[in-house]
Amino acid sequence: MSEPENPGRPGRWRTGAESRQRILDAARALFREHGYGGTTVRAVAAEAEVDPAMVFYFFRTKQGLFAAAIELPERVPPAIESIFDHGLDGIGERIIRTLVENLDRSDRAPLVTLARSAPTHDRSQELLREYIDRELSGRLAAMLGTPDAGLRAGMVNVQILGLAVARYIVRIEPIASASVDDLVALFGPVVQHCLTGPGSGRQAAGAAGV
Repeated sequence: MSEPENPGRPGRWRTGAESRQRILDAARALFREHGYGGTTVRAVAAEAEVDPAMVFYFFRTKQGLFAAAIELPERVPPAIESIFDHGLDGIGERIIRTLVENLDRSDRAPLVTLARSAPTHDRSQELLREYIDRELSGRLAAMLGTPDAGLRAGMVNVQILGLAVARYIVRIEPIASASVDDLVALFGPVVQHCLTGPGSGRQAAGAAGV
């Protein structure tokens, strides 16, 4: 079905499928050139010759656009959002459950899908790392608001990346065959401790009366 004509919308008239594909092509090119943080929805819309509202119509958020551009499952951005729904209480378990459940359900590794839309493997890694830094690590650090927040968020990355490598790449047992609930029970408290356990940053803040 063709889109209704709208004199205010730039570019020639296309079907919804054609417009969606043009948006994805533009997004892939701009993400490669400018990175995740340097690419805006408005810039993607201008490159694709559509109204920014159309980008939001198809992909809802910038995170959704990025996920579609690198062919991550549509469930991933909402899953990441759900991690932050209930503050810091229990966030370690939510992080592990979100990671394992989504990777268990995926038939392709994120780096593989990224490599399809980036000129080199190194650039693929940079894009994925930037996305994780902004949408997970950066938000975790902002929630903590402590002097050592960046370090604590980095420690979480060490835990989840180590778990991902052990389970999905090296396939170390019993991690590779463990149930989701078992991994949540084992690794959730570790991640929670990384974020909210005793540390020099919190102690310093407390000593200063903050």
